[in-house]
Amino acid sequence: MNVIDSAPLDVLDAYRTCEFVTLGKRGAPVVWPTAVRRREDGRLLLSTCLAFAQKALNIRRDGRVALLFSDPTGSGLDEAPQIFVGGRAECPDEIMTGPQGAEDYWRMLFERQPHSRRYVSAPVRRLMDWYYLRLLITVTPEQVIVRPPLPSAVEPESTSSSAPSPLLGAEQLAAYPTAVLAACDATGAPVLARSRPVPTADGFAVTVPDDCAATAGPASLLVHRHDERLNHMHNALVRGELKEDADGWVLLPSHVVEPMGSGRPSDGISVLRRTRAATQRYLDRRGLSRPRVQWAEFKALATQARRRGA
Repeated sequence: MNVIDSAPLDVLDAYRTCEFVTLGKRGAPVVWPTAVRRREDGRLLLSTCLAFAQKALNIRRDGRVALLFSDPTGSGLDEAPQIFVGGRAECPDEIMTGPQGAEDYWRMLFERQPHSRRYVSAPVRRLMDWYYLRLLITVTPEQVIVRPPLPSAVEPESTSSSAPSPLLGAEQLAAYPTAVLAACDATGAPVLARSRPVPTADGFAVTVPDDCAATAGPASLLVHRHDERLNHMHNALVRGELKEDADGWVLLPSHVVEPMGSGRPSDGISVLRRTRAATQRYLDRRGLSRPRVQWAEFKALATQARRRGA
């Protein structure tokens, strides 16, 4: 039996996003939200734009990865279990300009994220070609852990000492009820667990489940959100060092990354400029001219999704 078969596949397939972690140059776990499509052979298909190619570069250096399906927004599921998948990934240095070989993946995106269909229209193609220049990532699962949903939070009693925490990253984490901890086990492989960070004097206290073999070292806390149709996205990563003391685990923050901005009206223009520039840098470093996107093929899949009424 394929290891992925030990997961509740209907639940896994219903999740709109998951948290995906790769290992940086020095072995630090780097986690971001992404969309996943399960293939019939049990492998998981992801992709990344050239503008956000770091996860691809990480995989080519160290293929150990992990995924956590833990935010069921848009899935239609109540009290959905969390699903952790550890495995190995491959990402060939082949730029995909069309959906060939990943038609089901793109069809899923166009159905679940209706606003992305607009990107294939002539008026915005020139601005959005970077979105369709992709690298495909295939994950072969080696471990699956099913966890219960995180229990509902208990509202703390109001106190007079309700001043915001001065900790780096506290503002970003405070806007979310939970966060995903990315750390490494004793072998250096990445692990993930959803927790409720609590500000302390030195860092953020986190609870690590018994089946998550996290060890002290580089770690991060990811928060992200999207609506029922994968719109109005925001994510932030608080990176730092995970330590264990007499009271439990604490992440000591060192810096914050918000790749899509902090929600200001001007963020959209800034992100567009950065993504186009990052795409061009990826191509320039390889001596490649900018490929032409296969718009007709993408538009055909977008039209199929529209006709289905998704």
